[in-house]
Amino acid sequence: MKLTNHTPAYVTNWGAAYCGDALALLAELSDESVNLVLTSPPFALQREKEYGNRSQSDYVEWLAQFARLVQRKLKPDGSFVVDLGGAYETGSPTRSLYNFRVAVHFCDQLGFHLAEDFYWHNPSKLPSPIEWVNKRKLRAKDSVNTVWWFGKTRWPKADVTKVLTEYSDRMKKLLEDPDGFYTPKKRPSGHDIGKAFAKDNGGAIPSNLLQISNSESNGVYLRGCKTVSAKQHPARFPAKLPEFFIRFLTEPGDLVLDIFSGSNTTGSVAEREGRMWLAFEERRDYLAASVFRFFGEEADDEGFKLAHDTILDGRQVDLRRAVYGEPKPTKPANGSHYPIKPSQSLLLLNEDGTTAALKSNRPVASVNYRKSSRTQKRKSLLSP
Repeated sequence: MKLTNHTPAYVTNWGAAYCGDALALLAELSDESVNLVLTSPPFALQREKEYGNRSQSDYVEWLAQFARLVQRKLKPDGSFVVDLGGAYETGSPTRSLYNFRVAVHFCDQLGFHLAEDFYWHNPSKLPSPIEWVNKRKLRAKDSVNTVWWFGKTRWPKADVTKVLTEYSDRMKKLLEDPDGFYTPKKRPSGHDIGKAFAKDNGGAIPSNLLQISNSESNGVYLRGCKTVSAKQHPARFPAKLPEFFIRFLTEPGDLVLDIFSGSNTTGSVAEREGRMWLAFEERRDYLAASVFRFFGEEADDEGFKLAHDTILDGRQVDLRRAVYGEPKPTKPANGSHYPIKPSQSLLLLNEDGTTAALKSNRPVASVNYRKSSRTQKRKSLLSP
């Protein structure tokens, strides 16, 4: 899916990233077209951050204006997942309730349904806030974010079997020898544990406490930022967080949207999982650096700089690529392109092997695919 009145900063086989105000971009989407909106908006912190966080006093209504549009754009069985960090009141070690007010407002005033509350524990988070934790030693470090899962209706699409976790050692022993490990009977809690409890379902049901470290210190995104001297986004979440909800709440081919995409972790995970995606980001510098998430490890400095500078200059980067292993189709009698089947049936290659430009009045920086004398595979900046 592409927007009609805006040109994406970059496109891939499965999605597109747009620079602009999310309110304006959301308005262009067709109603009931999105399966999952997954985002982490700027938090309501007392200390102003460079990425533009809002104050606690007006935060709920500020975020609600986006949520109203999100509700219209979601399919009837769609979900809205919002990651919100905690905060303190000004001048005292008293917790703010802003993130809980968001959940109450969305349900009571906007008509969302709270499907489940999740809590993301980041063990690697540094102690904060400094005043109450580090200096005065009055509070423990804040390392848990609330992650609200809202449904447009009471029955959002979900399949927990797609996110099963590894069995504990005790459960593995039980599965190996059910008769020798436990006796089916009613427990003091009232639960009746029968023989079916020993069935191997491929993994354990996950809890709503997600323990995921956010400690990325290398990778193609960070390498690209270093190469072009671009500042890394200061509030990135780890890929495992969107991965959990994308697998849990969507199916291959569904559309995932992040309205505050930042470094576009959500889009890169959606691409890897075979979901269509859209990313909206207001700051062009963040968007320009986010393109690195779609580069393969073999990408060179020249490729990083070309893509980054092209986006900063207001032009478009095309990262779509051919899918390998497909037979070469017959050239159309009345056309100049060989249709190459990508994962989303979007890419057309010119006869000379370069990507065809999109229909746009802006120049397109295309990724060139050159045929080797030893192989017919086309080399891309992206992973094969």
